[in-house]
Amino acid sequence: MNLNDIYTELIMEHNSNKENKRSLEHADACKRGHNPSCGDDITLEIAFDGEIIEDASYTGSGCAISQASTSIMIDLIKGKSKKEALNLVDRFLKMIKREIIDEEELEELEDAMALKNISNMPARVKCAVLTWHTLKEVVEEY
Repeated sequence: MNLNDIYTELIMEHNSNKENKRSLEHADACKRGHNPSCGDDITLEIAFDGEIIEDASYTGSGCAISQASTSIMIDLIKGKSKKEALNLVDRFLKMIKREIIDEEELEELEDAMALKNISNMPARVKCAVLTWHTLKEVVEEY
């Protein structure tokens, strides 16, 4: 099995994973991300413990890429500080823009690395980055 097959399998696995797709009972912050060009629509909910993202979840609908990207991101940010989360957003966006291609620099993104080839599909980039931009907004506003 080659790396692209593994990445595709990982995206499909996260798309169907419902662990993070739920309402958060005690959310401290909530932000909607919407992409009118394709219909992706997510609401990101976060519970903070001081500067730490204690829990996060999302509701909404969209394509497999937007749903997988959101699930992957949530798994990645739980337990991280706001600053660490913003650094991950920056790294992810740079990966998608091909500003970072070094595998070692991208390892911090863990499963989110599965989305790096989305940059080869310009129409799908907005699907992958929607949730990351939403996270940035909610963390900066909270």
